Amino acid sequence: MSYGLGAYKKTSVSTASKEQILLMLYQAAIKNCKKAIEHTEKKELAKKGEFIGKLQDIVIELNNSLDFEVGGAIANELSSLYDYLLYASTQANLKIDPEPLRGCLNVLNTLYDGWSEAIKALKKEEEKKT
Repeated sequence: MSYGLGAYKKTSVSTASKEQILLMLYQAAIKNCKKAIEHTEKKELAKKGEFIGKLQDIVIELNNSLDFEVGGAIANELSSLYDYLLYASTQANLKIDPEPLRGCLNVLNTLYDGWSEAIKALKKEEEKKT
């Protein structure tokens, strides 16, 4: 990675809101899941493992960031989905099968779309208040 791009990425993360960081994590998880599917289909085992590992690191971070006191039932549901993502991606890795990753990608896209819409709605509400 060039210095300029690395500096840009570091600055964009350090100046991002919590909501933007959440969406950035989902975008990265989706990107890594797609790459894992691609390398699994090609039977490129080292690359497959690399991208599944990155995907799982992000999912673990998302799970660790849940606040069960504030989030209640929603946090519990998200935690269950994250557990599914970890299980399915592990199965894909062990069996060298892209199908469980396709399920992961579907869940990740659904969560990303849901969070995007929720964040837009919150911003609209905040704009109405000011």
